[in-house]
Formats: sequence, C-alpha cells, structure tokens
Amino acid sequence: MAKFQEKIKAQELRRQGESIKQIAKQLKVSKSSASLWCKNIVLTKEQIAMLQERMANKSYEGRMKGARVQHERRLIEINTLKKEGVALIKHFSKNDFLIAGAGLYWGEGAKNGLARIVNSDPNVIRFMMKWFRDIFDIPKKNFTLRISINIIHKGRTDIVENYWSKFLNIPLTQFTKTCFIKAKSKKIYENFNDYYGVLTITVQKSGNLRHKILGLIEKISSEPFNADVA
Repeated sequence: MAKFQEKIKAQELRRQGESIKQIAKQLKVSKSSASLWCKNIVLTKEQIAMLQERMANKSYEGRMKGARVQHERRLIEINTLKKEGVALIKHFSKNDFLIAGAGLYWGEGAKNGLARIVNSDPNVIRFMMKWFRDIFDIPKKNFTLRISINIIHKGRTDIVENYWSKFLNIPLTQFTKTCFIKAKSKKIYENFNDYYGVLTITVQKSGNLRHKILGLIEKISSEPFNADVA
C-alpha cells in the first residue's frame, strides 16, 4: 500500500475512534507515522471515553493474565516442594508413628486430667484415634467424643454429628451432647456448610495413660540435647 493510501486509511480509522496503536498495528506502520498522519483529527468525547475504557480493560486483562501465570508457577513450585517432603520419609515405621503421635499430643493434647486431644482437623483426629488404638491398645469403645461449634450452626447439628460419626466410624452413642458456643459470629463465611466445629476425643479412665504419654514427650524433648542428631 502506497504511503498516501496508508495515510488516508489511518485517518479513516482514527475518525472511527481507533487508537494510534491499533492503527499502526493494522497498517503495519510505526506508531510515530500513524500519530503524525492523524494529529489533526479530533475525536469526540464518546470516542475518547471508549478508548479509555478499552485501555482500562486491556490493562486489567493483562494484570489478570500475569496473575494467572504467577499462580500456575506457584502451584507447580508447591507441588514440587510437597514431593520433596514426601521423599524425606522412605518408610513409615511403627516407631515413626509413635513419635509423630507424641508430637501431635505434645502440641494439642491435655497435660492434666484424662488423656484427650482437641482439634478441628478431621485428619488429625483420625490419626490420633488410630495412635491411641495401635500404640496403647485402646479399644474403640473407650473413646468419648464431644463437638464444640458456634451456635449459628445449631440448625446443622444432625449434619455435623453425623459427619464426625461417619468419618471416624464411631457410633453417636459415644458422643456427648454437642456444645454450642454462644458468642454469635457477625460474619458468615463461604465455607459455612463445610465447617464441622472442633472435636474433643477423651480416653476413658486414662490418667495413667496420660502420664505415660507425658513421659514419652519428655524423652522426645530431651533427646536432641543428649545426642548428636544426624
């Protein structure tokens, strides 16, 4: 296309409200040439507003695209790190299980009274119930369970109780009455229907068991200072 034809086309596109950048791209000329050819053309207020909106939308799309790319990179990085974490444990022995459970009890378990642990994470609760059963031969019937949840969930009582009962394979007869926390929350969270409160599991007649666990924790806490840790 001859230069004068490009100039005429550029001016025509500009009068239609196209941006200098788009004109240059469409005609395959430099932005400086497109700008020079169109410098005397005055856009209407509507055309200017449309161009500004288009620029804002493209800027937003660019930011979102950049954010998606960063998010995808981070997910790949997290997945790699998780695999590295998994690789650190070659074989999960019974002794590993013993120490892992003691560590959890150290952080989350009762230090007075009966042996009990409180947590909202179902996997932590399930892990610790298996720990009590497999390490200390506690029969399933010796567990007492209590749910604590905000009173705004009272209408979901049956759902919450049945969730824990099914997840842990423990009959509801071993659950005490659900405890409702009366401090009403003013905010309703998106995961409202996926929240099942905090569960306390107590081992009946376990005063001696608790002392044994605390002794185990003392051993674990002092061991790194008594020997070199490779």
